[in-house]
Amino acid sequence: MKATGVVRRIDDLGRVVIPKEIRRTMRIREGDSLEIFVNQSGEVVLKKYSPIADISAFAQQYADAMQASTKKGILIVDREDIIAASGEIKKQYLNRRVSRPLSDMIENRTSKIAEGKEVLEIVDGETTERSFVMIPIISNGDSLGAVILVGTEEDELVNELDINSAKIATSFLGKYLEG
Repeated sequence: MKATGVVRRIDDLGRVVIPKEIRRTMRIREGDSLEIFVNQSGEVVLKKYSPIADISAFAQQYADAMQASTKKGILIVDREDIIAASGEIKKQYLNRRVSRPLSDMIENRTSKIAEGKEVLEIVDGETTERSFVMIPIISNGDSLGAVILVGTEEDELVNELDINSAKIATSFLGKYLEG
């Protein structure tokens, strides 16, 4: 664990303020859920909670099945990390942090369909020019992540079936997370 040198008091209601600099660095926004852990040495650890990360094994199976039918690269992401990946892009992206622009698109519930080749920054500092479909996963009224379908490096473009597959995936995952 890395020390920050910041000390905060707990108020009479049991609250502690996480400094703005740490919230910005860790991408913690108002309304985000934090999971609380206590280790054996008595340290309290706060971790951003992601319901999509809880179903990562299931999401990976879904991505693999979707890739087998579409023959495109598939990414399933929460607002912070790439949870599942399938196809030629798996090694490049799996378990990496999503870019701020992509995270903002997810938070703002922005769908993006690039039927021609367009630049997409999936992880910070790395852009790719391909056709793609990005649709947010909405569950219980919250935007939790996204399904991204990426065309191959050749001239293959996404088509109507790819767009519908991504829409079905986001709808299914959203309903699955609702319980």
